[in-house]
Amino acid sequence: MNRLRIMAAAATAALSVGLLAPLAFGQAARSALRPVTDFNGIADRTQRSRALFEEAGKVITHPRCVNCHPAGDRPLQGMNGHLHNPPVVRGAADIGAPGLQCTTCHLEANTSLLTTSIRSVPGNPRWHLAPIEMAWQNKTLGEICQQIKDPARNGGKDLAALHEHMAKDDLVGWGWDPGEGREPVPGTQAQFGEIIKAWIDTGAACPGG
Repeated sequence: MNRLRIMAAAATAALSVGLLAPLAFGQAARSALRPVTDFNGIADRTQRSRALFEEAGKVITHPRCVNCHPAGDRPLQGMNGHLHNPPVVRGAADIGAPGLQCTTCHLEANTSLLTTSIRSVPGNPRWHLAPIEMAWQNKTLGEICQQIKDPARNGGKDLAALHEHMAKDDLVGWGWDPGEGREPVPGTQAQFGEIIKAWIDTGAACPGG
């Protein structure tokens, strides 16, 4: 109960200073992901690969994803990517400062809030920020593409492990089930995984490359 009180108080405080403008569910249109077969008509393999990553970019550059891949020391919130309120920091291990870690408020699952206009608090057992070397904020899609292929900047993953992460990781999957009051990323995680696999199979070319 203490954790729920903390979350409710934090949400109320955020609203009182006008920093959070919760999105009514369904307010923004949820766009679809095109099936991989839509790209079969692109004869040039490299061009097809680039087009597939641009389609994946509908997910990668969505606020649900970018907000957890910030370039600074604080997570972002909302469709406009404002700084997290109440103020928190990533901490040395990307899980928050000692005594105020991410899981203080972000529980194992999304938590509905009935007492404020913030309709839910996101949740996952491994809630944390992406490491700073994985920051996507303020980068072009081509720059993100080069970054996520680089084992030095993607947690040591080869392309097969990268696909596994994108297609099956439950924290990545939160983007499709972000809780009441938030726009989910387009499509489904399965569709996203298929696009990433097709991108890899066509040479993992990057837009602008």
